Amino acid sequence: MTKSVAREPLRRNSRSNRARILATAREELGRNPDITLEELARAAGVVRRTLFGHFPGRAALLEALAVEAAETLRSTVAAGPEPGEPAERALAQFVFTMWPVGDRYRMLLALARRDLGAERVAEVLAPAREAVAGILERGQQDGVFHSHLPPAVLSAGLEAMHVTLLEAVNTGALEDDGGHRIAVTTLIAAGVPEKRADAVVEKVATEMRAARADEA
Repeated sequence: MTKSVAREPLRRNSRSNRARILATAREELGRNPDITLEELARAAGVVRRTLFGHFPGRAALLEALAVEAAETLRSTVAAGPEPGEPAERALAQFVFTMWPVGDRYRMLLALARRDLGAERVAEVLAPAREAVAGILERGQQDGVFHSHLPPAVLSAGLEAMHVTLLEAVNTGALEDDGGHRIAVTTLIAAGVPEKRADAVVEKVATEMRAARADEA
């Protein structure tokens, strides 16, 4: 057996540990930004030496989380609605697409002030924020969204609402239905009448389920 073959299980185990640490940190830091690295190691089921072997300090761990979140959000935005999609459908599609990675949003916002800094967090979230602001601006121009607020300000308000609703899901106060209720709420908050919002979201959800079934 060659040394490279013998080392492969060790590499796989190292990659698995790193991924588990990052996943645990994402969840725990979103709930408690003050959690220590020792507490994170216990939550991830690894010893302190393993965690510090991957991340020599808190700053290194947080930067790794920021890089991972940036990559995930960029790819998610890229897989979002087509540019020519009607604004109300595009906004519903965006919510459905982003909901599964909402923990990245919540974690980054929780760390924005005291750890990563607002500028670094804004840099990571920029693609998603720009995409939403673009959809909202188009919807306002088309008359399907209200224009009481500028697109960027309305987008910030919707973002805050999503983070609050995600926390409600995580605490069990709100059932996670895959983002359906959140998409309807988002359209209503943007100015779409409730019945219209229900109809748009139901149609988008049905189409997205069918698309996933075709890909399977």
